[in-house]
Formats: sequence, C-alpha cells, structure tokens
Amino acid sequence: MTGRLSRRDALLRAAGLAAAGMIPLAPLPGFTAPVRKPVQSGEIDAALQAKVAAREIPGIVAMAANDQSVVYERAFGLRNMSAATSMSTDTIFRIASMVKLLTSVAALQLVEQGKLKLDEPAGNIDPTLASPQILAGFDAKGAPQLRPAHNPLTLRNLLTHTSGLSYPLWDPNVTRYLKAARGKSDLPRMPLMFEPGARWAYGGSIDRVGRMVEIASGQNLDQYFRDSITGPLGMTDTGFSITEKQRARQASLHTRGADGKLVPQPFEKLTVPTAFSGGGGIYSTAPDYLTLLQALLNGGSLRGAGILRLETVASMARNQIGNIEAGHLKTANPALSNDVDFFPGVHLRWGLGHMINVDPVPDGRKAGSLTWAGLFNTYYWIDPSMRVAGVIMMQILPFADGPALTAYRQFERGICHAFRPA
Repeated sequence: MTGRLSRRDALLRAAGLAAAGMIPLAPLPGFTAPVRKPVQSGEIDAALQAKVAAREIPGIVAMAANDQSVVYERAFGLRNMSAATSMSTDTIFRIASMVKLLTSVAALQLVEQGKLKLDEPAGNIDPTLASPQILAGFDAKGAPQLRPAHNPLTLRNLLTHTSGLSYPLWDPNVTRYLKAARGKSDLPRMPLMFEPGARWAYGGSIDRVGRMVEIASGQNLDQYFRDSITGPLGMTDTGFSITEKQRARQASLHTRGADGKLVPQPFEKLTVPTAFSGGGGIYSTAPDYLTLLQALLNGGSLRGAGILRLETVASMARNQIGNIEAGHLKTANPALSNDVDFFPGVHLRWGLGHMINVDPVPDGRKAGSLTWAGLFNTYYWIDPSMRVAGVIMMQILPFADGPALTAYRQFERGICHAFRPA
C-alpha cells in the first residue's frame, strides 16, 4: 500500500470513495484544485489572538489542510503563562483521547489483514472480553447486581462506543460500582452498563481495542503505531513518551478556577511507559496530527505512504450505529469536564473512529463531517464534502471549556468560509 498515486490510480481512488459516499467525484485526490478563495487568515488570526490577549486561553496552535497541502498554520499566545514561553506550531501537546483515532486506524489495518474481524466476538482475541457482565443495578445494601450479557462484545461495538463500557467521568453508576467492587475479586473489574449495541456511551472501549491490536499484531501499541502509522506518515513527534529535548517544546496544562482565571500546572514526570492505552496518554503536535487527517482525507494515503484502503476509510465515515444518538455527555466531575454538546440541535452518530454530524453545522462544517477531541481541549475535524481538515490544540482543564470551544468555532467558521463555493 505504498508508492505514489498515478493519474489512473487517483481516478480509481476518487471513484471508489465517491461510490462509498465519502467524497464528491471532484476534485480528484492527488490533483486537488486550489481553494476557490484564499483562507482569510486575518479574520481567524484576529479572533484567536483576541482570546490569548484577553488571557482567556494561554496559547493556541491551529492548522488546516486540504488533501494536498496546509492552507492555514498559526500559533498564538504562550506555552506557559507564568514562564512567558511563546507558543509555536511545533509545540508538543498531550492529546489524550485523540489517540483513539490512531487506535481505530490500527484495528482497521488488522481487519484488512484478516487478523481481526468486526463482527466476531472480541473474546476470541482477548479472553478478558468473553462472557461480559452487565450492571443491572444495586441491592438495598448497595451491592452491585450483575447479569450475563445476551450478546457477545464485538470489535464493531468497541469502535463505535456501543459496547456498554462507560467512563466514571460520564456515568455516576460506574463510580458507584468501582467503590462497591473495590477489593472484591469475585466482581469484574468493569462491567457493561447496557447490552452491547443497545446504546452509545463514551468509555474505555478503545482501550480494549488497543489491547486487541497488541494481541493480534504481536507488538505493543507504541511499537505498532511507529511501524504502521506514525512512522510511515513521518509523525515524529507523536508517541506515548517524549524526550527531554521534546519537553522543551511542550505546552503546560492550565486549569481554570471558579473565578475563570487560568493557573499553570507543573509538567508530569517524564517516564518510559511499559503499558500503553489505546484510549489516552499520548503526545503529539498539530502538524503531526494534521498529517494523519490529511491521509484519511486523501482516502488512506499521503505522499506515498498508505495506511488504509480507500474502502476502509469510507467505512470509517459512515454511520455505524443506526438511529442511536451519540455525542452528548453529562459530567460527573466538573473539575475535569463540563457537560458536552458540541452542536446543539444537530443529530450525531458514530462511525468507525469518529463522531459524525448528520446535519450541517450552521456557518461551519457540512453534514457528514467527522470529529472528536481530547480531554485537555484539543480538537479535530474532517469535512469530506469541503475536502478540508482542521486541528486546534490548547492545554486547559476542564474539557469543553467555554473560551476554548469559542476559539474552535471561530477557527472552523473562518476555514469553512474559505472552502465554500463562491
């Protein structure tokens, strides 16, 4: 799956993706027409600069690209408000759940190779996923009441967050269960909150996918990413650990107090991990992550490196959960996250790796766009219709921070205005 696209290959790729509903027939991947009108960077620059000048956000890196080239690249503000270190486009960020896209790509690569299957029991690969138990409630004494799941867990359930797994941050019943189960070896480490396939809930599904990737590939997740995704794409600043040299480019996390003021936090200790999560705990930069988005926008390859087949990329962009609503989250810990509803009034679904807006977003992305985010207020989107992808990175807690989301919307609006037909 490597090598440069010929004109004929580009035609076939475009036709295949169009048939799958991923992209319109024109322009061709590899032969993208220029933006119909230039990105009006002044408007975006002014909006983002105003956020950092008002000290509402410490610093921002924002980038956008079509499938061939970067069309917007800017850095604003500071990496650390106390040290007054300037943000730059190569700044290292903790991107948390944005690793889930990498893990999803990894799993789908193994599906292509026949080492994983979307609709067979996940317990066939990872025995810990066999015979899942569902939390049915708690008795009068607070003891968890469990029952066997009627359906096996599948890789498709896990990739679409319809597995029944949920994070404590979004589900008080998970927190209650974990407290009740502490020290009790006869209880499962984490039960399901509902029958697989019945609902959508954001949780540790992709962590389990990461473990399935390790088992099926025979590599730990860090090495697998380097060999099969980040290495081929040249994403040299993306990984589960960073060096002292990279630390000099890292942005500090800032927490927002009740008064709205931001307080910089000390860096986490540099370690070399021996276990890797498919759902969080990774570092990256805006240029690195945009490279991954460009590869997906281009049907699975970029600059001669292929990571997925075009039909697989198209399947990632299709609704995989029917009429189940996705993407709305009620926080159980306001210090870590606000409530989440990125697009009020917009119907949301899930594909194989991304959230999908079924409806167009007013003054922004078109219907069928793909997105997700990281806990520390890093965000991405891919708009296959406009043929544009964007990433914006900040380092703030709690998640879904008001000023951060405003900056994200202003950035998206400016980029989408430039990509709309005249």
